[in-house]
Amino acid sequence: MTESVIPIFDLRDHRYRSMTPSIPGKLAAPTGLVADTRGRPLHDLRISVTDRCNFRCVYCMPKEVFDKDYTFLPHSELLSFEEIERTARLFVAHGVEKIRLTGGEPLLRKNIEHLVEMLAKIETVSGKPLDLTLTTNASLLARKARALRDAGLTRVSVSLDAIDDATFRRMNDVDFAVADVLHGIETAQAVGLAPIKVNMVVKRGTNDQEIVPMARHFRNSGIILRFIEFMDVGASNHWQMDEVLPSAEVVKRIDAEFPLEPVQANYSGETAERWRYRDGSGEVGVISSVTHAFCGDCSRIRLSTEGRLYLCLFATEGFDLRALLRGGYSDLEISNAIAQVWQGRTDNYSEQRSDPTVRARRAERKIEMSYIGG
Repeated sequence: MTESVIPIFDLRDHRYRSMTPSIPGKLAAPTGLVADTRGRPLHDLRISVTDRCNFRCVYCMPKEVFDKDYTFLPHSELLSFEEIERTARLFVAHGVEKIRLTGGEPLLRKNIEHLVEMLAKIETVSGKPLDLTLTTNASLLARKARALRDAGLTRVSVSLDAIDDATFRRMNDVDFAVADVLHGIETAQAVGLAPIKVNMVVKRGTNDQEIVPMARHFRNSGIILRFIEFMDVGASNHWQMDEVLPSAEVVKRIDAEFPLEPVQANYSGETAERWRYRDGSGEVGVISSVTHAFCGDCSRIRLSTEGRLYLCLFATEGFDLRALLRGGYSDLEISNAIAQVWQGRTDNYSEQRSDPTVRARRAERKIEMSYIGG
């Protein structure tokens, strides 16, 4: 069967390229395991449920780009909860065991707890519950935590880039207080969303002075603190290599104050390198996609708000799955299209970033983090 590829441009700025996945001529039932060209299995699905956010973080949705005139996707273009659930089931049949809901800010999606309830009913191919989690800025978490837990959400990850209030307000650029984020975290803990992970994006010269204070605050709390290198995601955050603080330096600073020792990864493909305090007071992690690429065992695929598949956080084009979902195709046909997309995957941008030619070629076409999810 001849492949038909239809280019589709982003509705907002005509920069994001997409093509409709082809349906293989010979269909096969999913086996629970599908691997890409480098032998990497499909394990994690990240689903963006909205492209909107109420923060304007300088490294993600800078206010000068995402201003009052910025046009977000209309509701009709978003995948419905039913379409998301159908897609999730198809991915789970290929071996996905972990689903993360992202955005934008996912708690801005109306009735998000209903989607959580639908996804929580899905079992993995081995008959176990999904690892179902959500990443949030916690601005609405105190209000939503109980409903999310009751719906079946396993745990949450919270973005918090400083414990100092003035620094954090500058980072989120909407004057949101640290105390309100901490209240959301405490509420989530109280209802049983655990273990909670707190993610801090570290930008040299902006908030790196907060590394040790953040570690000090979350020690002995049961919360896992993770430090993320400032990444060149999208084209609007004015990324510069000299603003990246290597994770090795993060570990060094914390270790000087609170001695650390390495911990083995939870599973193959885990993004964070784990460390624990030698005195038993908790755990921290570092995510080093700039200085220490982990492409070799990356097992993640991303589904955008309106149903495009992206094979890498630093992708330059996607696959329009929504065209198939709304095109009358069967589950088996769509399942085979998904498998074919993953089997053709070659992505390894973090391993190529040091090549200036590669970096320049991809710079103008990279997908914004707010659109694809972190």
